[in-house]
Amino acid sequence: MGRRILALVLLIVGLGIAIMTPILAFTPVGTNLANNLFPAPPTPTPIPPLPSPTPTPPPTPILTVEGAPPTVHAKSAYLLDADTGHTLDDFNGEVPLPMASTTKIMTAVIAIQAGNLDRLVTIHQDAPDEVNLNSGSTAQLKVNDQIPLRYLLYGLLLPSGDDAAIAIADAVAGSSTNFVNIMNITAYRLHLFQTHYINPDGLTYKDTSGQPLPGNYTTTYDLIRLAQYAMKLPLFATIVKLSRYVLPANAVHHAYTWISTNDLLSPPPDTAGAAYTYAGATGIKTGYTNEAGYCLVFSATRAGHNLIGIVLFSSNTDYYQRFRDAKTLLNWGFGLPLKVPGP
Repeated sequence: MGRRILALVLLIVGLGIAIMTPILAFTPVGTNLANNLFPAPPTPTPIPPLPSPTPTPPPTPILTVEGAPPTVHAKSAYLLDADTGHTLDDFNGEVPLPMASTTKIMTAVIAIQAGNLDRLVTIHQDAPDEVNLNSGSTAQLKVNDQIPLRYLLYGLLLPSGDDAAIAIADAVAGSSTNFVNIMNITAYRLHLFQTHYINPDGLTYKDTSGQPLPGNYTTTYDLIRLAQYAMKLPLFATIVKLSRYVLPANAVHHAYTWISTNDLLSPPPDTAGAAYTYAGATGIKTGYTNEAGYCLVFSATRAGHNLIGIVLFSSNTDYYQRFRDAKTLLNWGFGLPLKVPGP
C-alpha cells in the first residue's frame, strides 16, 4: 500500500515539473519569478584609470662653494645665499663682537612691526643729547619737530642717526630703557642667542672712569639672520637700498636731506666713496665705534641671485676697508659655479 502511495506522489511531482517547466521558461510570469528568486549579479563599477604621474621638475642649480673663500681684513665675516639659506663663507661667525650702528637694524625691525608708522613723533632734547654726549652720528633732527615714525626710519638707516634711534625708542616704548628690553626679547624670539643690546643705536656707553660698558654685542652668524629677516620687510628693504632721501618741510617739521653712509650704493660722485659703488647693491647698514671698528652689513642682487654679507671690525683706521671686503666677498660669491645639489 505504502509503495503505491509513494509512486503516486512521484507521478504527481513529475507531472507538475513537466507542466511548470515551459511556463517558467517561456512566459513573463516565469521570467519575473526567476528574476525575483535569482537576481542578476550587479554590473561592476568601472575603475577609473590612474592619473599620469606629474613629472618631477629637475633640481635647480645653486651657487656652490669650491675652494677656499677669499681673505678679508675683518675680525669676522659671513656670506649667505639669501635664496637658498646656504652659507657660502663663515669666518669666525660664532665670535661675539661689538656691532656699532648695525644695532639699528633691530631698532628698525621693532619700529616697523610694533609702531604706528603714521604717528607724529615729537623730537625731544634727549635725541640730540645722545649724539652730543656720545660722539654719535646724526640725522640733524630739530627739537620740537613732529615727524611721522615712518620717515624717522629714513633718518635712522641712511645717515645712521643716533638721534633718530632715541626718538624712535621714545615713541614706540616710552623710553630707551623700555625699548632695549623689547630689543633683547625680540633677539631671543628670533633665536639670536649670542646677541645683546644696551641701547637702540649701538654707541659705546662709558662708566664714570671712562671705561666702555660691555653688553652691546652680536656674532656675524646672528646678525646675518637678523638682516635676512629685516630684508623681508618691504619698508625696510625699500629704505636701505636708497642712497639719498629728501623729506620736504611742512607746518610741523623742517626739511631734511639724508645721505646713506653705505658707499656700495651711489655716493656723491665727487667723494672718495664713489670708487666703492657696487652694481646691484641693495643695502644694508654701516657701523662704527672705536671698539667695533668699521662694520658693514651688505646685500646685492646679480643674475637673479641674492647675497647678504657681514664684516665686523674690518679696520679701526681705514674707513673704506669694509667696502673693499664686501666687494671681495660679493665678487667671489657671485662668481661661484652653479651646480645641482648633491643627495
